Amino acid sequence: MKMDFRRKRALELWTEGKELQLRGKLEKAIELYHKSIEIFPTAEAHTFLGWAYSVQGRMEEAIEECKEAIEIDPNFGNPYNDIGSYLVNLGQLNQATNWFEKAKKAPRYENKHYPYINLGRVFAAKGLILRAIAEFESALRICPEDSSAIEALQELRKAIN
Repeated sequence: MKMDFRRKRALELWTEGKELQLRGKLEKAIELYHKSIEIFPTAEAHTFLGWAYSVQGRMEEAIEECKEAIEIDPNFGNPYNDIGSYLVNLGQLNQATNWFEKAKKAPRYENKHYPYINLGRVFAAKGLILRAIAEFESALRICPEDSSAIEALQELRKAIN
């Protein structure tokens, strides 16, 4: 019972931190993520702490937090995709690809189309247009209304015509 209360409280702090981060209150969000992790470490709190670090340009620390998240819950897709995104920011496109592929396979992931979009962007940047198109098409099968995938696909199709 005590564990359930701690987990519930940790998730409340994580949720509050996420809301603060979305409103631009990054330092306070980081503080709440740390408190959440102290009470009961969750994949969510580590992943969002990583996201907050990435906003501050602390990519290596962001990656480490995501790896902690994966240790806690290897089924949670967000940290795989986030690591890939941070590696893209660091110019490490080949390494990022592996993380996006892992994100695509994660069973617990609300935004399942994100790694396809990110992988499409990586392939486009590498000049692998047909592979990029395939990734964006896959993203749109999952989330047909994603405007960034629609626009990217249109641009890539123009490029090959």
